[in-house]
Amino acid sequence: MKTLIAGVDCSTQSTKVVVVDLETGEIAGTGRAEHAVTGTGGARETHPDVWWEALCHALAQTGQADRIAAVSVAGQQHGLVCLDAAGRPLRPAMLWNDTRSASDAIGLLDALGGATAWAARIGVVPVASFTASKWAWVRRREPAVAAETAAIRLPHDYLTERLAGEGVTDRGDASGTCWWSTATESYSTEVLGLASIQLPVDLLPRVAKSTEAAGAVTPAAAAATGLPAGALVGPGTGDNMSAALGLGLGPGTPVISLGTSGTVYMVSATRTTDPSGDVAGFADASGRFLPLAATLNCTLAVDRMAEWLGLQREDVVPSRGVVMLPYFDGERTPNVPDASAAILGLRHDTDPRSILMATYEGAVVGLLDALETIDGCSSGIDPEAALVLIGGGARSETWRHVVQRLSGRAISIPKPTELVAIGAAVQAAATFGGQEPQEVASRWHTSTGTLLEPMPRDMETISRHRAVRQLALDAVRSPRGKR
Repeated sequence: MKTLIAGVDCSTQSTKVVVVDLETGEIAGTGRAEHAVTGTGGARETHPDVWWEALCHALAQTGQADRIAAVSVAGQQHGLVCLDAAGRPLRPAMLWNDTRSASDAIGLLDALGGATAWAARIGVVPVASFTASKWAWVRRREPAVAAETAAIRLPHDYLTERLAGEGVTDRGDASGTCWWSTATESYSTEVLGLASIQLPVDLLPRVAKSTEAAGAVTPAAAAATGLPAGALVGPGTGDNMSAALGLGLGPGTPVISLGTSGTVYMVSATRTTDPSGDVAGFADASGRFLPLAATLNCTLAVDRMAEWLGLQREDVVPSRGVVMLPYFDGERTPNVPDASAAILGLRHDTDPRSILMATYEGAVVGLLDALETIDGCSSGIDPEAALVLIGGGARSETWRHVVQRLSGRAISIPKPTELVAIGAAVQAAATFGGQEPQEVASRWHTSTGTLLEPMPRDMETISRHRAVRQLALDAVRSPRGKR
């Protein structure tokens, strides 16, 4: 009988499960359950119990839960889960794209001596997205919750603990908190002791090695999920780290993920530090590093613009001088949490389809510029490597063509579509079988797919977007713009 392994992707808007054959990687079952994200203004929250219920439902959909020998959970990064002494959530989790803690991030930045000090000592520079900023916000705005908090977890940690009964995380997801250092490979007592943090280290989960089991499925978790009691639970990781595992990614290959948010990253052989804060110097889930830049506005910006214009998402024509800055939710890269979207270059005869194309272009130019920054502060991008395109947007002909045209690179589109969940399955298989994750990914042929040839790079469009963006950023960041 085949040995089955499960990988879980708890993303912002849904939980997906893939069940695969240990030897071949052939998919034996899938499941999916949606989440509700609540909040207005800068607030973005989901109650952690929603994730657990979604996991139970998605596992049931696979029809294979009772045969699974090992499982790992990958989750959206940075989210803050506050638990009481009984392990119950004290409030809805603040998600990665919750921007209410922007002022707290600035306070943290100053408390440790500025961006250069943060990059050197921790590997990342505080922004509203990161967990430490959110905890500072809770301590400032909800002191009763902070006082009752007996444990802090990330989204993937919470689900792993519900499965295995132990507080365990991994270095990849821990590196996105701002209180775990890639320099020392440990929690930073310096950050935990800051006046706005004041967090005892024993409230945080143990950091497991990349293929060290977090434990085994408890009887209570087995009753709720249908998993066998005693099935191995891998350490899990963050969603981007998991996608890198799923691809079997080696150093130097650039990746763009087109989802609700956009991310660009690569595996780096060396530790990354970027004092500008544009690139987060994360660890990966294999013992190396994963310099990454993220934008808050990607496919959702295109969807919203298409809705407003009454167009289908693929109904575009050349932008013809129109520039769209798609900062509907503020922006993380560049770090302007209070910014808003803007359209420039409109004329009486502007075709609405040009505006929609400009929205695609604005999102892609921002991601490609971030990729150039990563190239300059890491072990370097292989100039001959194809650009790997993943995420929901990678299935769209328009997204593919815009990335081709603006990057000037060959584009590789892997066949697997749920790479975060596949990566979690790779980790579970590696943990179960005592192998390296890259060996598993290679055996499963996860990176095979479609290869698109390079096109001449459209520097005219890139230059136009860069110039308009710089003018907008100068206005937002100037003393007059901040009044």
